[in-house]
Amino acid sequence: MTKGYKGIGMEGVIARWYDTNNGKETARHEEGVALVRRHAAPGSEILEIAPGPGYLSIALARTGDYTVTGLDVSRTFVEIARTKAAEAGVQVDFRLGNASEMPFDDAAFDLLICCAAFKNFADPAGALREMRRVLRPGGRGLVVDLRKDVSKQAVDEDVARMGLGPMSKVFTRFALRSFLPRRAYTKAQFEALVAGAGFSSYDIRQSPLSLEVELRN
Repeated sequence: MTKGYKGIGMEGVIARWYDTNNGKETARHEEGVALVRRHAAPGSEILEIAPGPGYLSIALARTGDYTVTGLDVSRTFVEIARTKAAEAGVQVDFRLGNASEMPFDDAAFDLLICCAAFKNFADPAGALREMRRVLRPGGRGLVVDLRKDVSKQAVDEDVARMGLGPMSKVFTRFALRSFLPRRAYTKAQFEALVAGAGFSSYDIRQSPLSLEVELRN
């Protein structure tokens, strides 16, 4: 499998640190469930791209309304997510794979979602083409990620709601103010990427912190 990410991979101790420091954000996971519910009817087949430790995928599976698959390039995250799903007593098909080389058939999913990960993809254009390929006609793709021009105030407010310990708070604030925005996209940059992916239409909305992209197949 080719390297699908920018920078240092989320493996081993780094992935476990991430899990320890982000697993308590249940409100954020529920916001993700609410977002999916607005776009996917019960019975839909859902793909989460880069689910990390699997919080959102597991929350979606708990509803009983969806068949859920997760695809992540990190072996450690896949292992953690599979363990968490088993502990929660829910069925999620967590797979190892690259967003720009997905191991799925054409038109396999009704909806896909990717949160806080797109900026890290080494081949963003390829990932968007793959998203379109694996979505069924009429399907939706949802991408939510940090905006490149995020303000310090928006970062500080987001970090404050995370409930992190002192050291994790310092590092997370530093990451969101420095190297993560450098990887991220402005609205205009994302529009340029989407234009070549073949979607029938799209909308890009902005919050103070994020770009919220809806892709229509």
